[in-house]
Amino acid sequence: MSGGSLVSVIVTTYNREDALDAALRALSRQSDRNFEVVVADDGSRADTARLVESWTPRLPVPLKYVRHEHRGFRGGEIRNRGVRASAGALCIFLDGDCLARPDFIALHRRLYEPGWFVAGNRILLSRELTQAVLAQGLAAETWNFSMLLRGWLTGGVNRLIPALHLPLGPLRKLRSHDWQGAKTCNLAVSRDDLDRVDGFDSAYAGWGLEDSDLVVRLLHAGLRRKDGRFATGVLHLWHPQNDRSQLAANRERLEDAIGGSRVRARQGLSALCADDETAARQSSMAQQ
Repeated sequence: MSGGSLVSVIVTTYNREDALDAALRALSRQSDRNFEVVVADDGSRADTARLVESWTPRLPVPLKYVRHEHRGFRGGEIRNRGVRASAGALCIFLDGDCLARPDFIALHRRLYEPGWFVAGNRILLSRELTQAVLAQGLAAETWNFSMLLRGWLTGGVNRLIPALHLPLGPLRKLRSHDWQGAKTCNLAVSRDDLDRVDGFDSAYAGWGLEDSDLVVRLLHAGLRRKDGRFATGVLHLWHPQNDRSQLAANRERLEDAIGGSRVRARQGLSALCADDETAARQSSMAQQ
């Protein structure tokens, strides 16, 4: 992907201002500055909007904010809203509790190529180390390998492999047809390809597997997976486990997607467009 093309980093969040603050700080340190940030808020309290507003003059790249009302976990829909607000040719999805290292954008740009999406990985921080990072404002995204090794030896990080940088070349395409393990805490997809599959499927209710569904449909559409391991790894702050009461139903939806050939989302980007057009018409009629 050319250096002249804008990248959109879509950061999802919900009532986690301390982690979002750290995530935006990490994005402010990127070596590649040709990107924008879109904070996609799944219905947080007003503190999140105030935090984003405070970052607008400080972040060295454009910062946008989209939000919808909280009606349970709606990760697919809020990411779609983030996509709609974005202007980049490449969309990188990042969770609001993930810290991107300074070369994160540059490496995603280098790895991307037409016809492929890039799936990265992560290092999980322990609860104790996460609390220290947030309370003390530690710039964990700048830690070198020896510092992460120290964290691993003391139980603060779960693994070290995502911190390594290796030029894998063609090995990055060995899992080209594999949907498993690709997550939206670190995933890059071109905007054209997102439009092609109609984005995320908002039919997934509650937490779980809406990211897997997207990847399965991208593969159905002829896209292939490129591995971002040993390049684009992020640091994932600890958080309590999400409510998984809808996981079984979502797993059935995913199995249906895997067994079929459907490419477009049942309730995707186009559904948001239709809803917005309906709301605009209703507003116009009310004003007449």
